[in-house]
Amino acid sequence: MSSGADLFVVCKSCGSEVSPYITECPYCGSRLRKRAPKLDKGGQPRERRGLRRAPRPSLSPLKPGEMPGIRLEQRPWATLGLVLASVLASVVLQSNWSRAGDLLLVGPLDGDWWRLATTSFVYDNTGYALVALLTIALFGWLLERRHGHVVPVLVFLLCGAAGMGLEVAIESFPVAAGGNAAGLGLLCAWAVPDLLARRRGSETDSDLLGALVIALVLLAIPLAAAEASWVAAAGGAAAGLLLGLFLNAARRH
Repeated sequence: MSSGADLFVVCKSCGSEVSPYITECPYCGSRLRKRAPKLDKGGQPRERRGLRRAPRPSLSPLKPGEMPGIRLEQRPWATLGLVLASVLASVVLQSNWSRAGDLLLVGPLDGDWWRLATTSFVYDNTGYALVALLTIALFGWLLERRHGHVVPVLVFLLCGAAGMGLEVAIESFPVAAGGNAAGLGLLCAWAVPDLLARRRGSETDSDLLGALVIALVLLAIPLAAAEASWVAAAGGAAAGLLLGLFLNAARRH
């Protein structure tokens, strides 16, 4: 039998062309079908009664602050706090407050060990601040979504301090500020699971090429910002890789 879109069907007994909506051939009386097709509102036959519509996806009850059809994830409060703290510290530095210099790593520590951490929050170059804070916001959010609120803060502080500590250990008069070391640490810690998966031959959905471009931009920041340090960036990246390995192992267990 032909489909319902055809204008006629051919009787197998006499070869006559007849209407597709009848059950017997009017010329020879042969049986064409067991019953006449049902018509829908548009007058078209419904040939496939067995087909069912696919079930429509449904959402669980909405939580406060969510929109219908959109499921919001937990907000990255820790990452937002890091970015806000960096903005405030930079504003304090540019306000010429007399004690603002205590936040920076300029010269030997002389017991001011906290400068290894606080100097990662301070920027004097707007372009440097924009690139570093966007990197921190992106990869801090990705880590926070994967591991929770505490991990991005710890990675930021540890990688920033590791980078600045390497600057102090290598340079006779260390000068370093801003979050290039901390940003690279967050990026590397996030990338470790995908790098390991690619090494095993597995496919991942992450954009590692884009992450590499961002890392290269951060490494090139010292060309435009005097307070950015190559040594600190390298130290932050190395610390990020080690922390990423630890986090990946802890998550698997």
